[in-house]
Amino acid sequence: MDPENIPSDNQQPPQNAADATPSAAFRETLPPADWEPSAAASAVGYPEPAQQPATQPNGQEVHHEMGFFDHLEELRGRIFKAVIALVVMSALCGIFLDFLMSDVLLAPATRLGIKLQNLEVMGQFTLAIQVSVFSGLILSIPFILWQLWGFIRPGLYPKEQRYVGWITVATVFCFLLGVSFAYFIMVPTSLGFTSTIKWGNIENQFAVSSYFSFVLGFCLACGAVFEMPMLSYALSRFGIINPGMLRKYRRHGIVVILILAAIITPTPDPINQMLLAVPLYALYEISILVSKTAKRQRDEAAQLEQTESPQP
Repeated sequence: MDPENIPSDNQQPPQNAADATPSAAFRETLPPADWEPSAAASAVGYPEPAQQPATQPNGQEVHHEMGFFDHLEELRGRIFKAVIALVVMSALCGIFLDFLMSDVLLAPATRLGIKLQNLEVMGQFTLAIQVSVFSGLILSIPFILWQLWGFIRPGLYPKEQRYVGWITVATVFCFLLGVSFAYFIMVPTSLGFTSTIKWGNIENQFAVSSYFSFVLGFCLACGAVFEMPMLSYALSRFGIINPGMLRKYRRHGIVVILILAAIITPTPDPINQMLLAVPLYALYEISILVSKTAKRQRDEAAQLEQTESPQP
């Protein structure tokens, strides 16, 4: 053996090419689709490379769109939060049930001198649960609307997302306005009309369960229909409707408003129906203006987004 080929004590024998590049050898054993740098590096003992966020040529980060299952997960989380809010507010209404029933819900009947009676054995207990749940639903509507707009927010342009807070405030205001309109105007008017109808010696003594269902259901229905401008705003921002469409079908809208007023109003007299139909028609005209504003904002946001997007 040639003495020159004998390695010294502090000299390691040369490694072959496969040992010198373990990551390459590891990748050759996998199909091309499984060549993940992080997996290969961890398998051979190399540190994982740092993940760099994708950026556009102008330096802005690219936000990847959510997938279908990501949207389902987001919806599940927000529904769970809404249910928790409903349970908490219902429990809170149950704690203050005496004040809620005596000073709030029974106040219209007390002012009109209407007598209420319980006709069922477990009627008082069932009534307490019903009032707690319905009142908790009304009080939790603002939080539920906030969760709704939070779910819709990813579908808006980045420039539009800053207005979600104001939109939520306006939505809650419209709902509370409808509830107040029903409680202070529609409920006393309807009760006053029904209490004046008497035939012979028949006395008007209403069942207490029917009375509370009437008051709470009326307030909830009016709060929902007063969301017409905000619904118009949301549909216009997504391009589903436009102000021209609302103007074109104004006559059809009036017919729908009259039918809706007749359904919501528990009394058949035209006075109460017109008391509800007139505000609804005013809301329809406001919805046209809101739709016009929403369409202009959508067009401006789309044009700005197209201008700021990088050119290929």
